[in-house]
Amino acid sequence: MVTSMATVADRIGLNLRRGTPAETISRIQQAEQAGIRSIWMTMGALGADTLAVFAAASMVTERVRMSSGIVPAFTRHPLGLAGEALALDGIAPGRIRLGIGTSHGPTMAAYGLSVDQPLEWFGEYVQILHSAMRDGAVTLAGRWYQVDATMAGTSSVPLLVSALRPRAWELAGELSDGGVSWLCPVDYLTGEARDAMQRGAERAGRPVPPMVAQVPVALTTDRAAVRAAASAQLANYRRLPFYARMFAAAGYPLTPEGEFTDGLLDHLVISGSDDEIVAQLSERLNLGLDELLVSHLPVGDVGAEEQHLMHLLGAIGP
Repeated sequence: MVTSMATVADRIGLNLRRGTPAETISRIQQAEQAGIRSIWMTMGALGADTLAVFAAASMVTERVRMSSGIVPAFTRHPLGLAGEALALDGIAPGRIRLGIGTSHGPTMAAYGLSVDQPLEWFGEYVQILHSAMRDGAVTLAGRWYQVDATMAGTSSVPLLVSALRPRAWELAGELSDGGVSWLCPVDYLTGEARDAMQRGAERAGRPVPPMVAQVPVALTTDRAAVRAAASAQLANYRRLPFYARMFAAAGYPLTPEGEFTDGLLDHLVISGSDDEIVAQLSERLNLGLDELLVSHLPVGDVGAEEQHLMHLLGAIGP
């Protein structure tokens, strides 16, 4: 697992946009060739399976680490996901990290599912998955799962969980190999979220696992263009009540009309010249974040900007 003791290059990964499986595998190859040490990919609940893409990509790459950020947990049973981790550990040992999360109500509805206490359900899920992966056996009689199983083997694939509010960060501290944030202000992560992770780790009697922070990056010095692009591309997050509450808790409430403020967008999105972008990424690591998950926020030619960002991040030295 990447920690704060690793090199800067090891602590900055690139989130790749989704395409067809063949396009995605090609982008993973391009990222490795550019010098990127770690790539991330999200997974839509109704899209191509990210872990299957990673398995295929591992056969045509040699070094790049691949992390899911995130697989919606409700799309598969925890024992089934443990079996996928077992396979990936054998195919690409040391190169895969499994990030999972609860996802959102609208995507769960497509599956005909409804969970009234998502974090409690997710806690059971993570307990089963962790035990199945690490111990090769699990027994749990819970509200949502009744499991008594012995796996075909154990897996050392790191298990990451997504987190937004303090209770989720406590769960990450208690049970995971790392917590993954999305669109969270830095001071919220290094303050309230880190404190919650500490509480969870102390409850479990274990060290605090690393914190991974997603960072949108725009390749331009035109800050007005950045704000316009971010406001449009990130609009869905301001419509989700749990994100709105997190922004408010972090000291960046939405406007009375439910819009992003310039202050929030300026805090969330890194932009500038190449040197300025690298300096800002390094600054966030120095503020106490263990690892950065860089997401491209396009303001012009998506493909050309993505290639530029790959080479920019790939050239970051130790």
